[in-house]
Amino acid sequence: MNSEGVGIGPLRIGEPIDAGSFMSVLEHRGLVPEWRFDTPPKDAIPEATTVLALTWADGVLMAGDRRATAGNLIAHRRVRKVYPADEYSAVAIAGTAGMAVELIKLFQTELEHYEKIEGSRLSLEGKANFLARMIRGNLALAFQGLVVIPLFCGFDEVDHSGRLFSFDVVGGRYDELSYATTGSGGGEAKSFLKSEWKPSLDRAAALSMAVEALVAAAEEDAATGGPDLKRDIYPNIVTVTREGVDEVSDSELAPIAATVVEGRP
Repeated sequence: MNSEGVGIGPLRIGEPIDAGSFMSVLEHRGLVPEWRFDTPPKDAIPEATTVLALTWADGVLMAGDRRATAGNLIAHRRVRKVYPADEYSAVAIAGTAGMAVELIKLFQTELEHYEKIEGSRLSLEGKANFLARMIRGNLALAFQGLVVIPLFCGFDEVDHSGRLFSFDVVGGRYDELSYATTGSGGGEAKSFLKSEWKPSLDRAAALSMAVEALVAAAEEDAATGGPDLKRDIYPNIVTVTREGVDEVSDSELAPIAATVVEGRP
C-alpha cells in the first residue's frame, strides 16, 4: 500500500511502462514525489567535494576525500564518496551530499533490477548512459543549486580494460582515457595527475598517486580534506579489475598517506 493507504496492486498486462527500469515503475504508479521548494541557503546544505579516478595497468581506481562542507563550515569529516555500483563498476559523488547519496542508491537498485529482469549485467557503456539519464533527470533541481555531478568507472568485460566516464550538470557523458576529477578541488587534483600519471602504473603507484593528488587539492582548496593521521581519517578508495571491485582498507592506506604527507614540501 502507498502512503495514503491505497493498494498498489500488480502490474496489468499492456501497461505502457519500461519493465527494465525500476524507477519507471515507481513513477508510473505515482510513488515518486514531485519536489517543489524554495532553494535553501547555500551554507545550510552539506556539499561533497573532491573525487578523482585514474586508469592503471590492471584496471581503474577511484578515490575521494572524506570532508563535506556547509558554507565555510566543515559539516562532516568522514563522508563516504566512492561506492561500488555493482560487481564490476564504481561511482563517486560530488555536489549536494544528501541528493548524491540517494542518486547512488537508486543507481545501484536500477542495475540490480536490470540484472534480475534480463538475466545478465548491463554493459559498462549502458551503465554510463543510464547514469547520464539520471543526472539529466535532476536538471530542474540543479538549476536551484542542488547539483550532483558524479564520476563513473568500471572494468569492461568486452574490452578487458578499465574505463572511466565524467559527466556535466545536464547529463553529458564523456569517456576519459587516463584520469578525471570533479568537485571543488578537482582542478588542483587534475593538475597533479596531469604531471604524474603514466599508463603503466601498478597498484601501489596508483594508490600513492591518488592520495597525493587529494593532498595537493587539500593544500589549495579549503573544502577538500586531506588525510588526517591523528584521527585516522583516510581517503575512500576502490579499485576495479577483472576480479571485480575491491575497497581499499584504511590499514593499507595509513602507511601510504603517512609517506605522502611526510614527503610534501
